Amino acid sequence: MIVKPKIRDFICTTAHPEGCRQNVLYQIEYTRKIGKADGYKNVLVVGSSTGYGLASRIAMTFGYGAATLGVMFEKPPTDRRTATAGWYNNRAFEAEAEKAGVFAKTINGDAFSKEVKEEAIEIIKNNMGKIDLVVYSLAAPRRTVDEDHVYSSVLKTIGAEFKSKNLNLRTNEINEAVIPTGNNDEIVATVKVMGGEDWQDWIEELKQADLLADGCKSVAYSYIGPELTYPVYFNGTIGMAKRHLAETAEKLTEMGVDSYISVNKALVTQASAAIPVVPLYTAILYKVMKEKGLHEDCIMQMNRLFRERMTVENVVTDDEGKIRVDDWEMRDDVQQEVMKRWDAISNETVQELADVEGFWHDFHNMFGFNIDGVDYDADVDIL
Repeated sequence: MIVKPKIRDFICTTAHPEGCRQNVLYQIEYTRKIGKADGYKNVLVVGSSTGYGLASRIAMTFGYGAATLGVMFEKPPTDRRTATAGWYNNRAFEAEAEKAGVFAKTINGDAFSKEVKEEAIEIIKNNMGKIDLVVYSLAAPRRTVDEDHVYSSVLKTIGAEFKSKNLNLRTNEINEAVIPTGNNDEIVATVKVMGGEDWQDWIEELKQADLLADGCKSVAYSYIGPELTYPVYFNGTIGMAKRHLAETAEKLTEMGVDSYISVNKALVTQASAAIPVVPLYTAILYKVMKEKGLHEDCIMQMNRLFRERMTVENVVTDDEGKIRVDDWEMRDDVQQEVMKRWDAISNETVQELADVEGFWHDFHNMFGFNIDGVDYDADVDIL
């Protein structure tokens, strides 16, 4: 099949097998260039197929030589349809881990379910030592607790609707986004899906099975961003879920597993592309950070996180106990320039003031497209 991108709003419904493989190889090569280091040895990554979760796993395997178990929920290919990008990413990752002689196994299933947790416990018991790091990087739109309780997350504000500038992903033009308010049921549902309840379930299951090493650490990922995005993110329904995630980190630490929230920088991910206002902010941020030589992608962020901010021996946090690898994004000089451009941006100046091309480059890269060295006019085996 000749595979081309088919984009609908913020989703690409196709993925390129070779492009995804090359994307994984780039992240592996970047990690290897930094050099091997002593660190975590047995790592569980819940949400391991794309974005920060995939980058975390690559950093662990090819930076530390760590054995990893990943959990993902991705669609395999059919005769007529490509797999999702995460499925191809994982296949490429496991092939390279095998070449390197490092244990890597993945469960493709619902991470919220008890069955997947039980399967993970059996794999860890039979193939790995006790886990010394649990990475929780799950980004799911819904969660099934049982037949009668299915929760869906929403991207809404709390208190009052929010209007702001936005990048129309269909036209690359500036328009106005209107984000409605969420009701209490929607807030509760979003917290159920994106909060820390399932993270705690994973830790409790592993602890009960006596599979957590002494000194085991755990980390979940979050975002804060500037006040500009607070109504839709930090103070919105997602923000309520992220607050619950932070409260869960405190609970897990009290249970004896030192647990942290890592606040990462704004990047183009499948989740962030869906949030109104955020794509325009991200495109402006990209332009500013690239001009200042500060831009990082997922694998750069995760290597900096685990090599500089969350080593086995030492964890560097802010006054609230959070790890901040968004520090370069939130620098005063960066934010002042971003806000200056935000105020001035229009359809006439968007290409000058924002990195729209860079935004779309990273968006396509997530699905294996626009990657150097890949022939997108050639037939490719999608199976």
